[in-house]
Amino acid sequence: MAVPEPALTLKQMRYLLALVDTGHFRDAAERCGIAQPSLSVQIQNLEASLGTKLIERRRTGVVLTPIGREVVSRARRVLLDVQEIVDVASSSHRDLVGTIRLGVKPTLGPYLLPCVVAALHRDNPDLKLYIREGAPHDLETELALGTHDLILAQLPVRSSNLVVERLFREPVYLAVSTEHPIAQHETVAPEDMQGLPILTLTPDFHLHDQVHALCEELGANLVRDYEGTSLDALRQMVAMNTGATFLPALYANSEIRSDSDVAVRAIRGRAMSRSIGLVWRKGAGRAPAYGDIADVIRRVARQEFPMLIPEA
Repeated sequence: MAVPEPALTLKQMRYLLALVDTGHFRDAAERCGIAQPSLSVQIQNLEASLGTKLIERRRTGVVLTPIGREVVSRARRVLLDVQEIVDVASSSHRDLVGTIRLGVKPTLGPYLLPCVVAALHRDNPDLKLYIREGAPHDLETELALGTHDLILAQLPVRSSNLVVERLFREPVYLAVSTEHPIAQHETVAPEDMQGLPILTLTPDFHLHDQVHALCEELGANLVRDYEGTSLDALRQMVAMNTGATFLPALYANSEIRSDSDVAVRAIRGRAMSRSIGLVWRKGAGRAPAYGDIADVIRRVARQEFPMLIPEA
């Protein structure tokens, strides 16, 4: 006697992943655009089809069972493959249409993307760009899982299963309080960095490693008892003369004015920059369209932000 095949649906798998990603039925239902009872029924139907329990309800949310973890892992791959099929079918033309999900780090997106989005929408009215901010390492993981189609990231990225389009290098400047003696000079001598207390972002950000290396090279003192979670937090600490920090050019150009209580300076003979690229999964069916987006970003960077250094 033939064993009936489980009546699985892609919709059920999407609902399951939404539940796992949000941790709560209410939040998952909102993300999926359905009522909470409907989502609960769909999850129950999925468990009934598979003949096993996938999640456990707790006061703090939901927890996957061991079998549930395996199912979720495979469901992500299935949905990613389905999306690739859709992408391949649409790759016969380069038109930028439909929805593209872009992940970006918070130290870059707010200062670059408004001009990029305006340019994309002006020339591609049928394109919907869904933008989500995240920490750099999280963005790479989420790209591999299919949460994003693309990420705008600081290079290098760790995975060999990704395609990288280098876009530009962004200068990074030393920032000090305008009350600090260093602020009185146009540039900073490397020897002036000796013993200077430096504040930085948490190790979740690539910039932390760059700053750490430069501090060791020039003898600056990386402050260990404070690590910022945003550039704004670092700027405010610097304004109070708690220490110095390093700020990317796009942020400095947007947030620091001539009458600011923070001054940015280059270090003589020690030009510091971060390399930015557009990244997607190898084999993505919409790769030609992603390449077009990379070209738009390069054009916007060249026209609107002359301090950026082209890399392609």
